[in-house]
Amino acid sequence: MKPLKVALLGCGVVGSQVIRLLDEQDGDLAARVGAPLELAGVAVRRLGRKRDVDVAPELLTTDAEALVTRDDIDIVVEVIGGIEPARSLIVAALNRGKSVVTANKALLAEDGATLHEAARAGNGDLYFEASVAGAIPLLRPLRESLAGDRVQRVLGIVNGTTNYILDKMDSTGASFTDALEEAQTLGYAEADPTADVEGFDAAAKAAILAGLAFHSRVTAADVHREGITEITATDVASAKAMGYVIKLLAICARSDDGRSVGVRVHPAMIPRTHPLAGVREAYNAVFVEAESAGQLMFYGKGAGGAPTASAVLGDLVAVARNRLAGTRGPEESTYASLRVHPMGETVTRCHVALDVADKPGVLARVAELFAAHDVSIQTVRQEGHGDDAQLVIVTHRATDAALTATMKALRDLDIVRAVASVMRVEGDD
Repeated sequence: MKPLKVALLGCGVVGSQVIRLLDEQDGDLAARVGAPLELAGVAVRRLGRKRDVDVAPELLTTDAEALVTRDDIDIVVEVIGGIEPARSLIVAALNRGKSVVTANKALLAEDGATLHEAARAGNGDLYFEASVAGAIPLLRPLRESLAGDRVQRVLGIVNGTTNYILDKMDSTGASFTDALEEAQTLGYAEADPTADVEGFDAAAKAAILAGLAFHSRVTAADVHREGITEITATDVASAKAMGYVIKLLAICARSDDGRSVGVRVHPAMIPRTHPLAGVREAYNAVFVEAESAGQLMFYGKGAGGAPTASAVLGDLVAVARNRLAGTRGPEESTYASLRVHPMGETVTRCHVALDVADKPGVLARVAELFAAHDVSIQTVRQEGHGDDAQLVIVTHRATDAALTATMKALRDLDIVRAVASVMRVEGDD
């Protein structure tokens, strides 16, 4: 059959692996699709740059717009990342009826609506499995396999860099700085790790997951975000002594009344018996909880050129099949239009460590303050004596606003020398 022509935007870590897989598996891919997939052009910033894969010089171009608007192009694969020019190029391709496969989590989380509207107007496919959790098949199960169920919560580790850092801090006692340097040496962290360690990467992924899970439009701006830069070796050791491990979690959950959703990314303590506690190094894992299906767990390599390219190729095969059949995949589903509630309305639990004066009545006064803010205490223990006296408290579930107000009041209490640490607790309620 006549080949389907593919334009590739970007030839970096992921793009070079896409080219390799297209070349190595051309026969198998043609058999799976029903027609050959032909790489018709590769848009790059600089023509003379050395690349990780051999590309025929005649395929390379710096004019990405001319490439995506060529009449003979059937499918565009975008792996350049960022907002612009990626958005303009994708929209231009979709407006001309081409199908698009993208791994661009930042763009989807910031302005996915524009892309979906362009796909609808141009009658083309928009697939983006590679935008979240690398090679792990996660988005398609949410968009298709669980379309007949009601998803209640999505909870997971979606950033390999931060998981590697926290895992090393837990297993070796390393400081945040030392663990980050090791991650950078091994290539798990960028020279500028801000997007990872401050939670921006995970927040973009959480927005995409929440949108699919709850059939509502969610952007990165809707996501409460905290990073891991303030986590100390002492925090990790304290959690370990209590049978917990600290992970950076993306949490997307319906409210108890089902009328809104909360979407957040922050460090949290989880019990070592929880399956997510055993996710080591740069791996990702995501729990999906649905009414009928129950708990589902997706686990695997969440980043890297080859794993991400695997997800790109899976989408490429899907959109190529649709194109041959004259059909389209599922459109964006936003019928529910659930409100994304602020973090203050989110119900959660906290682990609090207080440096306190070592004298009678301290616990009673602290407990009274918690009660005054409608926060009940689940467990409490006192450690140390004299200047080392500390109260360690784990609360029952309460709104984040109530917990925040409680922490503010504790800092003003004369018997509290310092609020040593505050960490949310997940996974054991």
